[in-house]
Amino acid sequence: MEEKRIMHYCSSDKILLVGEGDFSFSLSLARAFGSAVNMVATSLDSRESLVRKYGSASSKLSKLEVLGCTIFHNVDVENMCQHHYLKNNRFDRIIFNFPHAGFILREIDEMQIRLHRRLVSGFLKSAKEMVYYGGEIHISHKTAHPYSKWDIKGLAKNEELVFIEEVDFQQSDYPGYSNKRGSGLQCDQSFPIGKSSTFKFMRDSFLII
Repeated sequence: MEEKRIMHYCSSDKILLVGEGDFSFSLSLARAFGSAVNMVATSLDSRESLVRKYGSASSKLSKLEVLGCTIFHNVDVENMCQHHYLKNNRFDRIIFNFPHAGFILREIDEMQIRLHRRLVSGFLKSAKEMVYYGGEIHISHKTAHPYSKWDIKGLAKNEELVFIEEVDFQQSDYPGYSNKRGSGLQCDQSFPIGKSSTFKFMRDSFLII
């Protein structure tokens, strides 16, 4: 089968997507590839909750399943390496777009920032156990204040991950992708991405799976 690409991703890669909202990013990749047989997409929400929160979630999930995507719900990124299916698999790319610990306090509040950082640290710790040697862990994230205070690079360094590069994230590069707030009365609404980047990391070359 002919190899197809969209931005940093290739149809031959084994891809894990976590923290999906309405699964529109997963579907964007799957449509670009013409298949999702090498993709595993997950959400923290249950399927029932997703359908209630996002008006188009049901149709997107059905389309992904037709394209061969493996889908799991109720997956916590902080302990996903213990998931009954995921713990037995390794991936070329692990993707977490716009991680968020929930709207508890204001984004500029230090406690809120600590909650976000704890979420990202837990994800990186778990993802490190699941990525192939030579594979990559990607986090797309806002880079303006106060989001810059999350210090994504520093969190990855704490987990002994190697920084590869930071590239601009443009929503238009992924046709059909619609980011979601994910909680509250406006959970199905998009939020302004503004200036954002995709941060890429890999396992230290001296660490062997």
